[in-house]
Amino acid sequence: MTNIPNLLTFFRILLIPVFVILFYLPYQWSYLAAALVFILAAATDWFDGYLARKLNQSTAFGAFLDPVADKIMVAAALVVIVEHYNTIWVTIPAMTMIGREIIISALREWMAELGKRSSVAVSWIGKWKTMIQMVSLTGLIWQYNVWMVWLAYVMLYVATVLTFWSMFQYMKAAWGDLTHHAKL
Repeated sequence: MTNIPNLLTFFRILLIPVFVILFYLPYQWSYLAAALVFILAAATDWFDGYLARKLNQSTAFGAFLDPVADKIMVAAALVVIVEHYNTIWVTIPAMTMIGREIIISALREWMAELGKRSSVAVSWIGKWKTMIQMVSLTGLIWQYNVWMVWLAYVMLYVATVLTFWSMFQYMKAAWGDLTHHAKL
């Protein structure tokens, strides 16, 4: 249970309140500091997976905790930017992304109960969605200038399209099992 990848995942969880506190501090540098913490958390997400594979330190606990840590960090970032920007143009994509994570997590859990978790394993679309989402959120958190914010908005909508696309891909992969078990 205690290995380097799992410690990095725990560290990422500990960064969540640090990120939120930094975002709300009343200083000019607070958005940059919050963005740097968010980037650090995203980097540990990549790094813990890499180390788990490279060092052969994958554990069932790590496989459970890693996606939970990711989803909490992203949800925290989405919540603070929804509150900060206070516009439907951020709220709708945020609700879509959080809703998708709940749906896909439930789908993966259900498919695992059927012994078919691998049919809804992370896809390349999901990886691209995550990367673009992280870059977008970083821009919306940092807010260095108006161009960064507008580019982050555009990327937020690209991530939203990929959110829908990846959700439909996962649902399509599980559709036969979903419809078969619905008839029983």
